[in-house]
Amino acid sequence: MLSKALTHLAHEGRETLIPGPQVLGHLEVSVLLVNDAGMRRLNHLYRGIDSTTDVLSFPLLSENPVLCTRHLLLGDIVISLPQAKRQAEEYGTTFNRELVRLLIHGLLHLLGHDHEKSSYRAAKMRRLEAGLAEVVCL
Repeated sequence: MLSKALTHLAHEGRETLIPGPQVLGHLEVSVLLVNDAGMRRLNHLYRGIDSTTDVLSFPLLSENPVLCTRHLLLGDIVISLPQAKRQAEEYGTTFNRELVRLLIHGLLHLLGHDHEKSSYRAAKMRRLEAGLAEVVCL
């Protein structure tokens, strides 16, 4: 699923930190699934917010990534499974679809997108999320 999304972004020329399609086979993302307590701890430690959240992303790429090993590490995505379940119920979707949506959201953060900086960036990120969800058949 993530490979489909990355391939789409690289081939469509989206504004991301992926240098191009030639590195697609070398990209690596770590995904950690946690409970609310674990997510709350991470959210507090890294963002200073003492509550749970649905997804956190920890990018490892710089503005000019260099493939210096066999793999290009994009970063880590952390998802709270209980929060994903609650959101799936709230949004009237399946748990699996919500997990995929959160993975896409986290992936876009790893690639430099940030919906918290402006309403323009938030709208742009929502459009990218919707487009990628379509690519991965949601």
